[in-house]
Amino acid sequence: MIHFVGAGPGAPDLITLRGAKLLGEADCVIYAGSLVNPELLALTRAGCLCYNSAELTLEEVLSVMREMEAADKTTVRLHTGDPSVYGSIREQMAALEAEGIAYDTVPGVSSFCGAAAALGEEYTLPGVSQSVILTRIAGRTPVPEGERLELLASHGASMVLFLSAGMLPQVQAALLAGAYTEDTPAALVYKATWPEERLLRCTVGTLAQRGA
Repeated sequence: MIHFVGAGPGAPDLITLRGAKLLGEADCVIYAGSLVNPELLALTRAGCLCYNSAELTLEEVLSVMREMEAADKTTVRLHTGDPSVYGSIREQMAALEAEGIAYDTVPGVSSFCGAAAALGEEYTLPGVSQSVILTRIAGRTPVPEGERLELLASHGASMVLFLSAGMLPQVQAALLAGAYTEDTPAALVYKATWPEERLLRCTVGTLAQRGA
């Protein structure tokens, strides 16, 4: 059996009870490199095989899964945050489905939840915003035309941007082309809930400057 497990945003005690139990029972753990706190591997039992997926191709990851399944072993595929948000799990699941290999998913605490907790903020406030948009700016990987950042910004809802810290000038311009103003509150959050967590409060108008 393959278990896709959300590791949470970083702090090892923010993994779910189910996820921690599966880690302790696994014969093999394939974890997402520097994105997953290595302290979580301490939850594994003696003799558990641990692979860093950052050093493997997709086919190599699937090969390990097949090998474990053929030996009737249990594999945990440990993803950062919640696997359903930028987890790149669909292609793995499709391959397993094609081969008739059973899998399930254990949700995790996403980093956007960890960021709000670290900031002491709420995304949904009466009279301010009742919606949260999770997205990213187009870069090497494009986004659908109807999901361009400036179009989503026209809603003026609370917005969480993943995978966009390296393009802050473009992010700022796109947000200002929407419903946000120079004074709209914003924040840059690095490794929420990790020991090296960093928080930078700013405004949309100073995003690029604060992130430089």
